[in-house]
Amino acid sequence: MLMSDEDIRAARHIGWIDIEPYDPDMLQPASIDVRLGNHFVEYIIPINDALTPIDPELDTAKLHSTTVLPEGGSILLWPGQFMLAHTMETITLGNRHAARLDGRSSYGRLGLIVHSTAGFIDPGFTGQITLELSNLAPNPIILRPGMRVAQICFTPMISASKNPYGIREGSKYQGQRNATPSLAYRDKW
Repeated sequence: MLMSDEDIRAARHIGWIDIEPYDPDMLQPASIDVRLGNHFVEYIIPINDALTPIDPELDTAKLHSTTVLPEGGSILLWPGQFMLAHTMETITLGNRHAARLDGRSSYGRLGLIVHSTAGFIDPGFTGQITLELSNLAPNPIILRPGMRVAQICFTPMISASKNPYGIREGSKYQGQRNATPSLAYRDKW
């Protein structure tokens, strides 16, 4: 069951969920819009090593570059390109709510995908949401910080989580800020 705009307002007022900065104009009938931040991470492959695989068991820090846009700046997302970004908003969930991030239809109709597979937000999570941006269009898409590219829907749970994110072992993205590359190498295989 999704929360309505009134449910979201009430849950925020009680402290069960938080969205900072909060803009009441971004509240939709059953979601809240979130904006694109200014920090982008792109995977780079050395020209002489184009077939280097990405190994999830290894830290990928040497395979990506970071761009931080100044106020008023923009970046191009080329057809077929993949990059990480983040929401301007920090989302905080108590142990009684989960959430789901999805793209907004206006941007989806331009070919912008905002998440590949990681749209679920666990109870107990706090942090900015890392976006997994892809361009399915035949032309580049101009991205600017502050664009309302995604929305978050909240779901109340029947009972509180006994082991919410941030408390349980392996909560490697708790408190994340900016676009956060994969930390899969920290998983126990």
